[in-house]
Amino acid sequence: MNQLEQLKQVTTVVADTGNFRQLAQFAPRDATTNPSLILKAVQSPDYAPLLHDTVAAHKQLALDEIVDHVLVRFGLEILKVVPGRVSTEVDARLSFDAAATQARAHRIIGLYEAAGIQRERVLIKIASTWEGMQAAAALEREGIHCNLTLLFSFSQAVVCGASGIRLISPFVGRIYDWYKKTAGSHWDESASSGANDPGVKSVAQIYRYYKKHGIATEVMGASFRNIGQIQALAGCDLLTISPELLAQLQASEASLPCALDPIAARAADIPAVSFDEAGFRFALNQDAMATEKLAEGIRQFAADSVKLDQMIAS
Repeated sequence: MNQLEQLKQVTTVVADTGNFRQLAQFAPRDATTNPSLILKAVQSPDYAPLLHDTVAAHKQLALDEIVDHVLVRFGLEILKVVPGRVSTEVDARLSFDAAATQARAHRIIGLYEAAGIQRERVLIKIASTWEGMQAAAALEREGIHCNLTLLFSFSQAVVCGASGIRLISPFVGRIYDWYKKTAGSHWDESASSGANDPGVKSVAQIYRYYKKHGIATEVMGASFRNIGQIQALAGCDLLTISPELLAQLQASEASLPCALDPIAARAADIPAVSFDEAGFRFALNQDAMATEKLAEGIRQFAADSVKLDQMIAS
């Protein structure tokens, strides 16, 4: 078996793309999107007609409603290819407004259900701010499942797990980027790769904590920079991977051993942790990497949402 086939033996493989025409060759179970991926897709000649048709069909609506129709249209096309779930993201500009996040999630789910898609096949992506996590917890109680994204810290993962969130997406590559940039000329790539990669270590810590304490929240490593990071997380619940890295895995026949073991995690001595709002905000504040990358990620997704708005408005 190639490495992609081997990975599928121990981990659910998810495609991280808005380019649904690439999906079939990799046969992922699920797919994830975000504003940046959708923006990239609609700028392609292959997808411009889809954007134009969707906007034309709903031009009487407010701009934010048209945007949701576009996002859901891509999700519907993806669900024709993957047998599992698609993640569709709430506007990052709502990351600090729990009520507005819930309202947008309700609308997105409503559009999917109106198209005949059961809510079990949709994950609402929400930034892992305190407000985002509270909105997601409320949505989960209604049976609307969520994917908490832009997750960089153990404290974010602890709150998500305690809140009954269906799935989290710790960002491996962006954590790696921060530590590499901070280290500058002192960065040692070989010493900080594989299981020693700071992004890999973060996801492995969360995975082991969840398994030790019987937390049902699914861990989906995301934002990979190289296949070494993916190989070091084989055995994680899910991994969402770009088409470029999926192709690299598919092209390799090397052995890919399972790196994460739930049985070993359950036997480990890992104390339980809890955070109230004040405790969470302080813990996040103390983690410079997570604080900076969360803020940066929200800014980037918000900027791409503005660009998508502008394309639709024009």
